[in-house]
Formats: sequence, structure tokens, C-alpha cells
Amino acid sequence: QKQLVESGGGLVQAGGSLRLSCTASGYTSSRDIMGWFRQAPGKEREFVAATRYSFSLIRYADSVKGRFTISKDNAKNMVYLQMNSLKAEDTAVYYCAADSSGGTISTVSHSYSYWGQGTQVTVSS
Repeated sequence: QKQLVESGGGLVQAGGSLRLSCTASGYTSSRDIMGWFRQAPGKEREFVAATRYSFSLIRYADSVKGRFTISKDNAKNMVYLQMNSLKAEDTAVYYCAADSSGGTISTVSHSYSYWGQGTQVTVSS
């Protein structure tokens, strides 16, 4: 059973940066997909970025390309989301998620079986 715990959210001004961290515990495989999703009030949960644990695949949502970077530290079982040039529309609860199916990167939330509790990111304009 995997457990995911996010940290690093907070309040930042537009144009600023934040780094989110996700600590994964339990069994992990090089085929696992680790992803970040976000959900703003009144909106559906949306895909942000994901990477295969072995780092052979990476995918970003168009809305964050060039601004966000997903990375990981296999030794620490951690995945990071570096967010730069933040905009007010990036305000949301950010969730770490894991897909252990061994397939390609999915942008659909129901493909991910494991979820963290979420961390709030608020960008003031």
C-alpha cells in the first residue's frame, strides 16, 4: 500500500515560485507513474505533470509548460514540482498521485490509484 504526503504549498505573489514535495512510502516500482494534479474551487481536478519513476517519461499540461518542472529523488522516494512564474490561475489544491498500472502517462485522474491529502497553493495578483 502506497502512501503519499505533500508539502510545500503556501501563499505567493504572482511571478513568484514555490516547490512542492511529495513523499512516497510503501512499495515503489520503476514503472510507477508519479503525477501532480490540481483542483481549483468549483472546477474539476486537472492534470499538471507526471513522470515515470524511472524518469523515462515526462509529461506536462500545456498550461504549465515552461514554468513548472517535475523531478524526483529515487533514493528518498520523493517527487517534486518546481513552480515558477506563478499566476493567479495556478491557485488550487495540489495533489500528488501514483499510478502503478505500468502503462504510459495518463492525464486522467481516475487512472491514478493513490493520492495524497493535497496542499494549498494560493497566488495573489
